[in-house]
Amino acid sequence: MAPEFSSPSAMPDLRPDDVLTPSQLNTLARDLLEGAFPSVWVEGELGNVSRPSSGHLYFTLKDARAQVRCAMFRPKSSWLRFAPREGLRVLGRGRLTLYEARGEYQMVFDHLEEAGEGALRRAFDELKARLAAEGLFDAERKRPLPRFARRIGVITSPTGAAVRDVLSVLSRRFPLVEADVLPVPVQGDGAAAQITAMLQRAIVAQRYDVIVLARGGGSLEDLWAFNDERLARTIAASPVPIVSAVGHETDFSLSDFAADVRAPTPSVAAELLVPNREDLLHRVRTLDARLRNLQLQRLRQAMQRADRAGLRLNAMRPRARLDMLLRRQTDALRRLDAAWRQRLERERARMRHADAVLRAAHPRRRIERLRERLAAIALRPQSAIARRLSKDALHLRGLARSLEAVSPLATVARGYSILRHGDGRVVRSVLDAAPGDRLSARLTDGELALRVEQHDGET
Repeated sequence: MAPEFSSPSAMPDLRPDDVLTPSQLNTLARDLLEGAFPSVWVEGELGNVSRPSSGHLYFTLKDARAQVRCAMFRPKSSWLRFAPREGLRVLGRGRLTLYEARGEYQMVFDHLEEAGEGALRRAFDELKARLAAEGLFDAERKRPLPRFARRIGVITSPTGAAVRDVLSVLSRRFPLVEADVLPVPVQGDGAAAQITAMLQRAIVAQRYDVIVLARGGGSLEDLWAFNDERLARTIAASPVPIVSAVGHETDFSLSDFAADVRAPTPSVAAELLVPNREDLLHRVRTLDARLRNLQLQRLRQAMQRADRAGLRLNAMRPRARLDMLLRRQTDALRRLDAAWRQRLERERARMRHADAVLRAAHPRRRIERLRERLAAIALRPQSAIARRLSKDALHLRGLARSLEAVSPLATVARGYSILRHGDGRVVRSVLDAAPGDRLSARLTDGELALRVEQHDGET
């Protein structure tokens, strides 16, 4: 049996008698390759792409100077998000192995994506998560679409298939709607800035009931202009409802999440914005029939009411009723004329009485009465002042009696005196004066100067 080696460094020198068969040699080479390259990323251009009935994918990956055979087995080959084709540049992860039956080494891939799409996908996911955390995609911010849009702005490439699809659906479903194509590039450098600027101009114009962002399908790199952060924020802040119809049904962009409505395709966006004219015609015909039936029903009801009113009128004998109303009118006019004459007589009597009163009231007599009233009024302040002075005098005498009752002079008048030192201090106890002190005694009619000889108080 041929020797087995785990790695190149462990391979000993082979003796001449150690002869390997081709299968043994290929097995050894396969183990060496798989051990040295367990997983590796490779980028290159697809060539010789084939997918037999087994579902496996076979191709070559090449650059300007070399190529390598590659394979991707089921089911991983069926999970690809793109269609492999000749000349497409891809990035893949796989292991290097050797196909022993042919002695050819190849790459077996477990992951394959379009070159550059991986980095774009990561950038897309990061930006989407950040904007979603800010609430930019919240359902509460979405604006409802108008039920009947009169004018629609379509921001798209003027030469793409998307604009033809939108205009064709609009003209077929509802020819009355006005659609303006606002041309912009939808891919490449500077496309995002131009789309954003056109959207801002359309919003400021206040001309459109709804605005559509439209583009056909493509790779993530092709749709990258619609993943611009500034464009997403402009869409979210727009007061005009916006429909995003970018790519195919499986394609998603940030404009889809920020827009008020996401349409799978541009054609579906047009169908969402306008009603079907056949449906409208059917509804108009239905409403017209209902209106006619309602008018006929109300006309029949009015005719029935007129017939019943005629019957009642005939039953009430109109001529007799009119004669009765005329008599009542004549009586009312007669009573009104009598009442007016009575009121006129009362007014004339009142005026004659007022004239007599005025004649009886001679001007000179009236002046005398006014002078008498003036003299009586002039006496009123004097009597009021006298009453006030008398009241105040009584009050003051009461206060004087109260003060006299508590006055120390009143006490002195009853035979008492007030002793003071020379500095004015009052002597209240024998202990307040010492022999030899000079005091003054306050009596009711004056003061006496005294000198203390001795005192008998307790010390």
